Amino acid sequence: MTAIAPLLFVVIWSTGFLVGRGVSAHADPFWFLAVRFIGVALLFGAAALWARVEWPRGPRRIALHLVAGALMSGLYVGPSWWAMAQGLPSGVMALIGALQPLFTALIAVTLLGGRLRAATWAGLALGFSGVAMVLWPRLAVSAGAAGLSLPVLLAAAGSILALTVGSMVQKSPLATGDLRSASAVQNVGAIAVLVFMALVFGEPRWDGSPLLWGYLAYAVLVLSIGGATLLIWLMRHGEATRTAALVLAVPPLSALQAWWIFGETLTGLQIVGFVVAILGVALARR
Repeated sequence: MTAIAPLLFVVIWSTGFLVGRGVSAHADPFWFLAVRFIGVALLFGAAALWARVEWPRGPRRIALHLVAGALMSGLYVGPSWWAMAQGLPSGVMALIGALQPLFTALIAVTLLGGRLRAATWAGLALGFSGVAMVLWPRLAVSAGAAGLSLPVLLAAAGSILALTVGSMVQKSPLATGDLRSASAVQNVGAIAVLVFMALVFGEPRWDGSPLLWGYLAYAVLVLSIGGATLLIWLMRHGEATRTAALVLAVPPLSALQAWWIFGETLTGLQIVGFVVAILGVALARR
């Protein structure tokens, strides 16, 4: 189990982008995600009540859990799935998601007064240059279905920024406790954000097809419940380092799956950009 668990987690994580891409044809992404996290909150809450574990107490601790959930599940998943529904390829979204360590480094420098090594600066330059190479062919296209608009790119980048800040909040000493009760509270924060975005930006679209319900079951049970539980197991068994290294395989794996399932393709320049960006993130991680 120890040998295959990191690989299994990365495979599960990579499929999340494909689910986001597939759902867009059947339902509004914001409403779908709101329903998804309601289901996740209910399951984690039921597990916490059944096990009689301690729940987060105190206004500050509860607020931190709500903020963490709002950022990591609401403001990260919501805009990123919306961007894919607007035409951003799932493999490209996965690549942008892999830039989280670079966003963390930028926050450390600009807001926290940190100092970075030369290798990290080189990783930042390579990472963002690679993403620019991946996005350029789509930006160069004139107005039409194949082009990407600035709001789509801002939503994608903003979602990773939200994930980065949310991860920092998640590591706060106040945001601790049993996984089941903490996750139940955090998903309430995500639900609030997603319902708000659904009411403001979404549309009442839900075709009720068997495929859509299959997507929902997979998103709740595999992506949220299974993925989160597996990640905690990896961290508690000292496998976080191996998982972090394998995470760099998520963008090409997602791109390969998207090509096979949805027919998404990449140009030669975009493939080179993928390699450059992943090398940049690997360098920054070192």
